[in-house]
Amino acid sequence: MLRCKNYTAHPFSIPDKFASCLEKCTGISDLRKLHACVITRGFDQNEFLCSKLLNSYARFDLLAESKWVFNKIINTDLSVWNSIIVGCFRADQHGEVLRFYSNLRHKNIGIHGAAITFALKSCVESGATEFGRNLHADGFKFGLSYDPFVGSSLINFYTKCDKIGDAAKVFDEITDRDVVAYTSMITGYAQLGNHHSYKAFKVAKEMQMNGFEPNRVTLVSLLQCASRLRTLENGRSIHGYAIRRQIGRLNEVFETSLLDMYIKCGDPYSGAVIFDKMTRKTTGSWNALITGHLQLQQPLKAFDYFLQMVGKCDLDLISLANGLLCCADLGYLLVGKAIHCHILREGVNLDLVCTTALIDMYSKCKHLSEATSIFHATEANKDDALFNAMISGYLNNGRVFKALETFQEMVTNRIRPNTGTIISVLSALSDTKYVRTSKSIHAYVYRQGLEANTDIANQFVNTYAKCGFVESAKQVFDKIKIKDRVTWTSMMTGFANNGFPNEAVYLFQLMQRENLHSDAITFTCLVQILNQLGSLILVKVVHTRIYRLFLEKDTTLLNSLITTYSKWGEFETARNLFKHMSEKHLSSWNTMIAAYGMHGDFGGALELIEKMKNENVGPDGVTFRAILSACSHNGLVEEGLSAFRSMEREYGIVPLDEHYGCVVDLLGRAGRLEEAYNVLERLPSMRNASNLGALLSACRVHGDSEMGERIRRWILDVGPENGSVYCSVSNMYAGGGRWDEVARVGFLAKGKGLRRTAGYSLIEF
Repeated sequence: MLRCKNYTAHPFSIPDKFASCLEKCTGISDLRKLHACVITRGFDQNEFLCSKLLNSYARFDLLAESKWVFNKIINTDLSVWNSIIVGCFRADQHGEVLRFYSNLRHKNIGIHGAAITFALKSCVESGATEFGRNLHADGFKFGLSYDPFVGSSLINFYTKCDKIGDAAKVFDEITDRDVVAYTSMITGYAQLGNHHSYKAFKVAKEMQMNGFEPNRVTLVSLLQCASRLRTLENGRSIHGYAIRRQIGRLNEVFETSLLDMYIKCGDPYSGAVIFDKMTRKTTGSWNALITGHLQLQQPLKAFDYFLQMVGKCDLDLISLANGLLCCADLGYLLVGKAIHCHILREGVNLDLVCTTALIDMYSKCKHLSEATSIFHATEANKDDALFNAMISGYLNNGRVFKALETFQEMVTNRIRPNTGTIISVLSALSDTKYVRTSKSIHAYVYRQGLEANTDIANQFVNTYAKCGFVESAKQVFDKIKIKDRVTWTSMMTGFANNGFPNEAVYLFQLMQRENLHSDAITFTCLVQILNQLGSLILVKVVHTRIYRLFLEKDTTLLNSLITTYSKWGEFETARNLFKHMSEKHLSSWNTMIAAYGMHGDFGGALELIEKMKNENVGPDGVTFRAILSACSHNGLVEEGLSAFRSMEREYGIVPLDEHYGCVVDLLGRAGRLEEAYNVLERLPSMRNASNLGALLSACRVHGDSEMGERIRRWILDVGPENGSVYCSVSNMYAGGGRWDEVARVGFLAKGKGLRRTAGYSLIEF
């Protein structure tokens, strides 16, 4: 119980006695009694005591009482104003902080640095950018912008407002810099990341040169910079400095930052050592470990840590999201559902990060309906990450139109898609050939000012070229200011795939003049172009250059060379290339089997298949297409049929249209037309005009007009978009002297805008 005594001997010591009691007060009841004593003793207008009372009430989160005390006095003491401003800030009443600051300015009694500091912090929390700029002007007017504490708050304010240039100017204006000022600038650069991280290290170097030693907060920010830049050497230097200075020992934030740095810099072993040595493994440290392994594309290891984490500490939303992302990458649908059930059972309020992880998990586990339900159930506050996850889910499951609808909804809701989303949507459109939609997205990108983004522009080049709009692709290409290897290669590929190989070679020459180093992808494209041109001499020149650039181990590039050499009669060169490959992928085996088939060496192809089995390389659909094609060209009917039957029976490979087409061609060449027709009727897609055309040609060769007529009616019902098929029908009618029918078929083909591709021969001098 506190009692007010009648101090008469020393009247000037009473406020000090009250102040001492207020500082030692531990309960709200005692605080109110002391306040009553202050009023009864007539000290309720004492600014010193009122300041103490304000701080005491604020300490117990009694902001209403603090305001009552403040409003009862008429004061010009800045410390009292500082106390009420600090109290409001600690109570998260940032609007009140700014209101009291404005009232203080109207009093014209001056400004203390603390008032500006806490007002700036409130501006950051409430997003009051313009008010913050006015505070900067006040600081400059009262000569406080040079103060390290005010300067540090200004740096933090401008950094959070994404105005790092203004933050740097404030830092340069601070005449008496201390550790706080340096650390604020370093933290600002660290928060922005990217190339700003280099500037953080530059400021840290200047800091040490001026005799200031980094503290724990400084080192945490520098570790974040090292993580973003993936500079393991810098991270190790920071770790070594911390050990020498004994900074951060047993500190959770520092140790977690250290762990995060090692994993993100590609040294998970050191990260695991740091984690194992931590005396107290918190939820945050477990999350950092799991997130790091996910970013290193090690989902199995991340999942193992997640299982260890369960039961050892509480799972927060980040932990649950990490668990779901592990399941998404590993395809663990049942475990993902178990995590989802835990969320529902515990009544966890999901944030957008966890919701996005759920959508990603269900999408990647081919459970798209559940992902869609979760997406639509999230009615408000959908962000770009959520939309991106849903769009990717649709695209990965072949639902291109739903992806486009979601993209349109995203744009309608004025949520700006990121670069990855735009590229993914354009990539899907290039496969569907919907150029009109691509142009609509192009217009949107232009309106958003994203046309200068090289990655997006490259995808537009690729999309337009794949849709056959080479001129549009070239226009986009010409407007790209900063062309990288992908830009040049995309345009070269576009020219090559649309029948402009000479333009593609010329583009390669221009690329060399720009001093851009070609990589394996560029050379692969170039070899395929020269294959079109039939220039074996130039292929050999390119092959020599590939060896000089040490690219001879790239599998895709070597496969292209094998195909080119075998196509142009250099079969021994192709065999030697395959023989000396350091690592043979399935695609390499398939390429060589196709080469044997092309040269009529079915025995060699079978021998290669046996070698595949011995090396435990299982065949795929491409392998069987090469085998069936070899059998067809060599008249090996029974061998081909045996290989076709073994696809599903022995290897579990479901035949596609192309495999059935090879069998139809095989039987048609052998004159077994009725069997070929029966195979056609078993096709997964009975509207494949190419296969019908192959059998029609066989009917003409073997003189079976009755079968030919059946195939002819079938072809015209299908209405193919292939000019050569109409040509086969026309030839069949011409052979029978039915010239009216020839004219009618020609008219049909012309109405569809189809033309027969003229054949040509190439001779190299």
